[in-house]
Amino acid sequence: MLPDTDDLAEVLLDLGVPHEDVNDLVRMGRRVTDDPELRQFLERSVDELVRGMGEVGGPVDLPDLDWATGALQRCFPVYVFVAALPATRAYHRERGIPADVTRRTLADLGRNMAVYRRRYGRAGVQAPWWLIHHFRGELYQLGRLQFERARLGQRTGAGLRAAGLDAGPGSPCLNLHIPDFHGPLSPAAVDRALALARDFFPRHFPEERYQVVTCHSWLLDAQLRKYLPGDSNIVRFQERFRAARAETEPADTEPVQFVFGDPELPLESLPRRTAVERAVGDHLRAGGHWYIGHGWLPFERSGGKSFVRR
Repeated sequence: MLPDTDDLAEVLLDLGVPHEDVNDLVRMGRRVTDDPELRQFLERSVDELVRGMGEVGGPVDLPDLDWATGALQRCFPVYVFVAALPATRAYHRERGIPADVTRRTLADLGRNMAVYRRRYGRAGVQAPWWLIHHFRGELYQLGRLQFERARLGQRTGAGLRAAGLDAGPGSPCLNLHIPDFHGPLSPAAVDRALALARDFFPRHFPEERYQVVTCHSWLLDAQLRKYLPGDSNIVRFQERFRAARAETEPADTEPVQFVFGDPELPLESLPRRTAVERAVGDHLRAGGHWYIGHGWLPFERSGGKSFVRR
């Protein structure tokens, strides 16, 4: 199920895997293919991953390699995703998805590993559960942003219905995500990503009708406006969205993780090099809390900033 040794390195590079991890992954890959127990475990994992390919929100319960240790345990999801790659690419071709979108979407595996290495200083996969969406055809990288085919949750759906939309819990939506290591979140980059999404989903998923795009992120916490200038990228990003609902549970580790790379860093050690770093750290050091913001924008053109459903 895995590519031959000579080809595995090329596949890993196509998936954006950090160069310093490639040699070790190729070497461990031979162990996976040569060990009958590991190979059987890999096959079961891939079968679970690709079953129901393209379904939105389908349950996926990847088995845990809890009997292994060290690099093999940390990196085993890489082999699952590599082995599932032919099925993912076949689904993309069936949908007519351009090869460059496929490549950039699935390269989030390498980004995920870079996040892990930034935090721990070694090879590993930070959030295998997150990459399931990519390799099952639910999520796509379009320019600066990622868009996930999803359905409105109970609280967000109820909030949108109360706002007068013909939508509610379980209605189709596009969840918007902001990937790391991809440059500034400039208004021009966001405009381009939204325009790409406007064309992409009606073209490749014509049977799905979307009314809203949702975003659930600490970047939508309105408290950031107290610290950042009005023309900052984050504030201008916030201005695109209408509030879907309020959040009452603090999520202090979210901005610490995404801004500084490690949610467990002590507050007193957080750097103050940039306006965002100062905002996140100073607010927490003053006894404040950060919250996940829940926003939405209509799936239609509005002032040239969002996008149209055709």
